[in-house]
Amino acid sequence: MKYPQIIELTEYQPRQFPPDKIYYDIAEKLWQEYGKKGKKIQVEFPSPKTNHKLEFTSQGWVGYIPITPEFHVILKPKVPLHNLFGMLEYAYNLRSFRFLDGLVNCESLQEFYNCLGNILAEKILDRGRKGFYRAYLPKTENLTYIRGRLNMQQVMQKPWDVRLKCDYQEHTANIPDNQILAWTLFIIGRSGFCSENVAPKVAKAFHLFQGLVNLQPLKSSDCVNRKYHRLNEDYQILHALCRFFLDNIGASHKYGNYSMLPFLIDMAKLYEKFVAEWLKIHLPSNLRVREQEKVSIIHNKISCRIDLVIYEVKTQKVVCILDTKYKLDSKPSPDDTHQVVAYATYTKCHEAVLIYPQKLTNPINGFVGDSEVRLRSLTFALDSDLEKAGQSFLEELIKSVD
Repeated sequence: MKYPQIIELTEYQPRQFPPDKIYYDIAEKLWQEYGKKGKKIQVEFPSPKTNHKLEFTSQGWVGYIPITPEFHVILKPKVPLHNLFGMLEYAYNLRSFRFLDGLVNCESLQEFYNCLGNILAEKILDRGRKGFYRAYLPKTENLTYIRGRLNMQQVMQKPWDVRLKCDYQEHTANIPDNQILAWTLFIIGRSGFCSENVAPKVAKAFHLFQGLVNLQPLKSSDCVNRKYHRLNEDYQILHALCRFFLDNIGASHKYGNYSMLPFLIDMAKLYEKFVAEWLKIHLPSNLRVREQEKVSIIHNKISCRIDLVIYEVKTQKVVCILDTKYKLDSKPSPDDTHQVVAYATYTKCHEAVLIYPQKLTNPINGFVGDSEVRLRSLTFALDSDLEKAGQSFLEELIKSVD
């Protein structure tokens, strides 16, 4: 078996390669698919600027990209792996599931991916043995026999038609709850990222849905805000795991028989989700955080979303506007400060905070111009213990809302 050539890139750290080490068409494909379009990897071709070498720089993405069957790229995080896994557990609400204990000790992103894939497949197999959740769905069909409610108007209009139009309730497993599971298993199976031990289990779980549900593309957003009750409460765990995979497995850039899919985590979005979920758990009981709150400005002609908004529970008053910035800046950029201050002004809030994953060389703390908005830059660090870093961040944050 011939193994592919693999190169590793760490976030924001340029790495150079002699042109004879990587074929030009590989570098061009990487630039076309992930440099020029997706802006996930900055690609510099040989020039005096790069000492006549190829230079690749990961732009805040972590994961695995199969450019061709013979050439793969691993994008490594700048944060410690165990902290990356801790962020994922918070962001996808996986911490409350006791079966994930010890998962943060995985030694690679591929191991973490395989562990979650294995857990999802096992739990779906277990649910399959008990029977998948079914629900009654309204259905209208022309039948040669009476089922449910007969459409008498059609019978009177076409008495010669032996087929009768019937409205009835069908007890079926072909519902979104199960379609999410089937589509996720299908995507995982195509990803090519599963180990030899996990891939057969994923295929076996997927086989359970053959002839049971219609396979159709779904998004991670389909996994949230679903209703659970006594008959499908265990699906909450399954859908949380599905959301992780659907969020981070991308579409294939290669057509034909080669079907491996890229597995990519947008660290900026993950950082935002992580901070939001961490605050939901740790904020004092008198405060509540909402994420991605939509606001309309300029006579409702322009709409935008605020990363995080902290409300006082009793009065529903906005007490702080938060904006996460997964950047390496030495100080807040003018665009970032103008944006968060505009959000604060619109919501009539006097406190705005920019959150960074590391301490800034030139932090900011003061009122902006003639406005009544105080702007601060705070740090929720990712290079040390996440819980301790979170508590330090929270202590500084609370000072602005008390």
